[in-house]
Amino acid sequence: MKTINTPTLNTTTLLVKDSLKTAITYEEFKQQMAKHVINGTASGPYQSEALSNYTLLNNSRLKRWDKTLKVPEDVAQLFKNFKGSQTWLVLTESWCGDAAHVLPVIHKVTQLTNHIDFKIVHRDENILLMNAFLTNGSMAIPKLIVFDNYKQEVTNDWGPAPNFVVEQTKMYKKTHGKLSPEFKKEMQNWYNNDKGQTIARELALLVK
Repeated sequence: MKTINTPTLNTTTLLVKDSLKTAITYEEFKQQMAKHVINGTASGPYQSEALSNYTLLNNSRLKRWDKTLKVPEDVAQLFKNFKGSQTWLVLTESWCGDAAHVLPVIHKVTQLTNHIDFKIVHRDENILLMNAFLTNGSMAIPKLIVFDNYKQEVTNDWGPAPNFVVEQTKMYKKTHGKLSPEFKKEMQNWYNNDKGQTIARELALLVK
């Protein structure tokens, strides 16, 4: 029987710590994305017109959500009252559609407390870490890893999207095999109508 090696808790902790050495801030990530837009490129080793177009679109979405996003007051209070010490490390890429909706929410809520440090790393530069946090066997992003700075260990994770989007995507793939443009548009409309409220409430569970 073939043995499959899965990362142990200790190994996962080491992978997170190693990835944090090259992690960047949300502002730095946005600066990188803006450069990709100017150059017509995308993050990661693979380049295509589609990926550069997604990056262009996501750049606009990030700017829009940064300006319009409102955190529910009860959620905001939870983050303001949080007394722990965490690092939130997110695996993503510039072309990831879900990330364009998720990252601004993570940024907003972590700005409400001095006890959470929000950092970002590129998925394709951190494959070993990504493999420790697969979603249904796939390298789905964005993936948020919660690292407790006191305990020096990973205590939780979230992603690659709100539960509603994850379940809808799972069911659609099971029925149709792959995601259609119509389905993707439907999910984008859901994000736009929800205005980050569901994401904020799911993230609040990480500090309760």
